[in-house]
Amino acid sequence: EVEINGRGITCIREIRRLAGDRVDPATGEVIVKKEDWSQYKVRICSMNTFPTGAGLASSAAGLACMVSTLGALFNAQEEYPGQLTAIARQGSGSASRSMFGGFAKWIKGEKADATDSIAVQIADENFWPEIRAVVLVVSDKEKDTSSTSGMETSRLTSLLLQHRASHIVQQRLDEIEQAYLNKDFETFGRITMQDSNQFHAVCLDTYPPIFYMNDVSKSIIKLVHAFNEQMGKVVAAYTFDAGPNAVIYTLDEHVDALMAMVTAFYPAPGASADYCNRPDVYDSAAARQADLLSPATMARLHATGRVPRAGDVKYVFVTKSGPGPVRQPLEESLLDPATGGLVEPGPRHKRMRIGDA
Repeated sequence: EVEINGRGITCIREIRRLAGDRVDPATGEVIVKKEDWSQYKVRICSMNTFPTGAGLASSAAGLACMVSTLGALFNAQEEYPGQLTAIARQGSGSASRSMFGGFAKWIKGEKADATDSIAVQIADENFWPEIRAVVLVVSDKEKDTSSTSGMETSRLTSLLLQHRASHIVQQRLDEIEQAYLNKDFETFGRITMQDSNQFHAVCLDTYPPIFYMNDVSKSIIKLVHAFNEQMGKVVAAYTFDAGPNAVIYTLDEHVDALMAMVTAFYPAPGASADYCNRPDVYDSAAARQADLLSPATMARLHATGRVPRAGDVKYVFVTKSGPGPVRQPLEESLLDPATGGLVEPGPRHKRMRIGDA
């Protein structure tokens, strides 16, 4: 067991403050009165199915899960629309957006008490069903500089961050929102890559500089640009958060070709089932590599200087836009409902286990 940090404690305290009566939906009987919640303690057990602290939004996922679950448990009554997202934001900024599925944005807000700094959903997960994400896990190790401490250092030392906040961010937000609503992948992809690049430029402008990406990350960037150039338009778009791991957006019609590139330049060190959450997609792309990638395309990709090597990418996810927090069946619980004791995670929990390769 680990101690919940100060931000997590804030989330729990705020949820408790909003608690209402807990009512049995079947009988209408009040099970716990709101004034009695202070007598109860809560045991929280959570598990990520992907690397923690490696720049893949593990804190956003965990805090959104916790706030959503506790909000339901305590029957939290929002004092204004979006308050639960504001509470999640206090745990992890990106957690506010993770309270929704699909495409969501975090509104900066103007009030001194930050109550208007909330997240809103722009489109649900079914709005653009063709969009896909291929996630390349370059490192599952916890990063040297956390997102929170890194951003604080950037805020104090980076002039580029100040310029970005005052002159660039809002315009890009408006443009990418409109591109998503128009299902304009070229514009969506271009802005996604430009904004990722500028974020990492801010990291380099920070003093002392912060290095989240590594040489493998940079090779992915080069390959994606070469891939797009050969296709004659933007069909794949990378983004890197505070870590070396790539999320590459594309459309369903281009997934096979993109995965063929992945199989060619970042091959599995062993069985595809141990390397990709969709081994069927990986194996199909590998088998059809020559059909999916023309000689001209391969020549352009090789010209980036990337030498195919197993092990540089530790794991590959092929996924799509999903919903917000989802209530799991009882058999997925990590706590015994009868005793409150821990349940040993099993195959049903689908935890991703990365080898030492």
